[in-house]
This record gives sequence, C-alpha cells and structure tokens, in this order.
Amino acid sequence: MAKNQLKGKVISNRMGKTIVVEVERVKKDQKYKRRYNYLKSFKAHDEKGECNIGDEVMIEECRPISKDKKWRVVKRTVVSKNIEPVQELEEPILEENFEEKKTTAENNEKNVIK
Repeated sequence: MAKNQLKGKVISNRMGKTIVVEVERVKKDQKYKRRYNYLKSFKAHDEKGECNIGDEVMIEECRPISKDKKWRVVKRTVVSKNIEPVQELEEPILEENFEEKKTTAENNEKNVIK
C-alpha cells in the first residue's frame, strides 16, 4: 500500500530533528461549489537537521515517532537562499532605562505645550 506524500514549505526548524511544514490544499465548498485554498501544518522528522525555513520539502506518512510527529522528510525539492538569522538585541531593555526615557519624553511634551 502506498504511503501518503505531501509537498509543503518549512515554516519552523527550531526543534531538534523536527520541522513544521505548511501544506496548501484546495477544498470545495459543498453549498456554493467554490474552490478555496487552506493551509495546514504538520510536524515532520528531519533526521539530519538540514532543512531550513523557506525550503520546500516532500514529506511522507510513517509510524508515530512522537505524540504529534507522524511524518518524515523524504527529500528537499527547493532550497531557500535568503535566510536571515534571528537578530538579538544589542543591549537588554532595563526598567531603569525605560523610566528615564519616559520622564525625558514627558518633559519634552511639557516644553512643547508651553
């Protein structure tokens, strides 16, 4: 018996050996007979950890690996090139700095009103 295969786009790879794949499908409305697209996300097992956000992958149904993970990556069809790493803040936001900026902003407003 053939296993189900789906093609989708990777939207998250933050978990170890797990990626989240968003699959776009077409449904037909029973009453109005109109077709529309809808998205569903699946968690898939990526053993090598080579998939990045934006890649298009082919996933295949398999035995349950965990509670939510019942799919595995078969192959990457399109590899994305424009991946920007998550940028961290240069300096942490402290409540002290926030209060100082707030009071200076209030003083500026008072000067403008006068």
